[in-house]
Amino acid sequence: MGRRQNDIKRTESLKQRLTDDARRSRDEAHLLPPGQHRERLLRRVRQDETAIEIEAWLNSPGLRAPT
Repeated sequence: MGRRQNDIKRTESLKQRLTDDARRSRDEAHLLPPGQHRERLLRRVRQDETAIEIEAWLNSPGLRAPT
């Protein structure tokens, strides 16, 4: 049987992994001519940046549980 994703020990935080992925994707996209592949990479950058913001919001000390 293969390993499940949750069995992998992460050494970097989610924020760091998303930041690194966004930077790599942005750098790669800027080297490409306009087209679908470039747009997919830029969309991935936006998704990573949104995920960073959501993760920060969810982990903020002021977050209150719904009542």
